[in-house]
Amino acid sequence: MKTDRRRLSTAEERRETVLRTAIGAFAARGYFGTTTTDVAKAAGISQAYVYRLFPNKEALFTAVVDHCFVRVRAALEGGAASAQSGDPEAVLASMGDAYARLIADNDLMLVQLHAQAAAVSEPVIREAVRRGYARTVEYVRSASGGSDEQVQEFFAVGMLCHLLVSIDAEAVSAPWTRTLTAGITHY
Repeated sequence: MKTDRRRLSTAEERRETVLRTAIGAFAARGYFGTTTTDVAKAAGISQAYVYRLFPNKEALFTAVVDHCFVRVRAALEGGAASAQSGDPEAVLASMGDAYARLIADNDLMLVQLHAQAAAVSEPVIREAVRRGYARTVEYVRSASGGSDEQVQEFFAVGMLCHLLVSIDAEAVSAPWTRTLTAGITHY
């Protein structure tokens, strides 16, 4: 006699599910506009279970921020690995292309923007964003071999990409948008 056993997910699997779900919730409404109830409903679990996985909304959001930085790092690693040469400019260009493809997932980009906005007034989130950028800058510097100026320009263009995507600048045909979007590829 064969019995079907329902496989229960582990706490770590549930944690990953909640993180993936929370990205969408926080992307839509930001840190201040999203509740743990919103995340729980979207994940199909109780709010109490969210609190078993994360002690509070701040911890959940910082885990989401950390998760997004992990995704950014993976994209940059892929970009560095596919560079046509080891020249810093070629590596940075390839990493930039990989990042542009990644932020085509607007949820990830929106979480980054919301995290930067929340960092202004929330010290724990500020520290999570600082840690993420510190690791990312050091990775980009190391992987590309670029100078401080090249690495700074890489991040400056990335921030400009955030702005252009968030305001859908390509939908506006005007001199100012042509100026800001010139030479920048979006997917």
